[in-house]
Amino acid sequence: MIYRRRASPLHTARAGAGCAYCLALGIAALMASNPIVLGAVAIAVLAAGAAAGVGRSLLRAAVWGIPVALVIMLVNALVTRNGLTVIVRLGNVPLLGYTDITLEATAYGAILGLRAVALILCGLLYTLAVDPDEILRLFRRVSFRSALTATLATRMVPILIRDGRRLAEAQRCRPGDPPSRLTLMRAACTGVLDRALDVAAALEVRGYGAARRPPAYRAPYSRHDAAFVAAALAVVALSIAARVSPAAAFSAYPALSVGAGPVALLLAAGVVVVALAPFANRRGLAR
Repeated sequence: MIYRRRASPLHTARAGAGCAYCLALGIAALMASNPIVLGAVAIAVLAAGAAAGVGRSLLRAAVWGIPVALVIMLVNALVTRNGLTVIVRLGNVPLLGYTDITLEATAYGAILGLRAVALILCGLLYTLAVDPDEILRLFRRVSFRSALTATLATRMVPILIRDGRRLAEAQRCRPGDPPSRLTLMRAACTGVLDRALDVAAALEVRGYGAARRPPAYRAPYSRHDAAFVAAALAVVALSIAARVSPAAAFSAYPALSVGAGPVALLLAAGVVVVALAPFANRRGLAR
C-alpha cells in the first residue's frame, strides 16, 4: 500500500489538488448521515480508485473494513438504549445490565461502520494516488527545516522497527526472564536518537544548517488540477446540501426515518458523477 506513479488524471494532478480532492471526499463521508448519500460517497471513492488504477487495493481494504464496520454496529447496538423498535431481548447481560437491541441503534451503528469504511478508503486513496514527495515540497515552501525533519523522521521509523526486532531476538538468546517491551523500546529509541545525532552532524557539515529557503518553483496549473479542485468544491457543496436538506434528512432516534425520495437519490448520484468527472479527461497524462 504505497504510492506508485500511474497514468491517471489523479496521479498527474499536483499534490495540492489531489489532497483537496481526497479531503473533500472525507468531509462528505463525515457530513453525510443519510445512508443513500453515504453509500454514494463510498461508491465514489471506490470508483475513483478504479479510475486511478488502484481499485484492487481499495477493494481489498473495503473487504478488510467490513469486520470493522460490523464490530462498530454490534457495539452501538449493545450499548445504546435509545430506539423504540426492539428486535432482540437479551435480558440481564453482565457489565451491561438489562439489554434490548433496537432496530434504530443497529441501523445507526451500521451508518457509523459505513462511515468508518468510507474514511479508510479516502485515506488509502490519498496514500496511493498523491505523491508524498510533492507533499514534502509543499511543506518546504513554508519551512525548509520542517520538510527536512519530516523526511528524516519517515526514514527513521523503519530503522526503529528493525532495531527493536533485532534487540528482541538477541534478548531471547540470553538466559533468564525476557526483558519487558518498555526496556526494548527504550534501547531501540536510544539507538535511533544516536543515529539521528550522527545524521544531523553529517548534514551540518554539508551546510544544511545554514541553507536558505529554496526559490519557489511554480509549475503551471494543468487542466487536471483545475478539474480536481472544482470536483472537490462540488463534492463539499453537495454534502452540505444533503446535510441541510429536509428531503434527505436521516433520523435514527427515537424512530427510524430515512429520506429516500428523489432529492436524496439526486444528491447521491450527483456526488458520484462529480467525483468521477475529472477522470473523463485523460489527455496529457504523465506516464
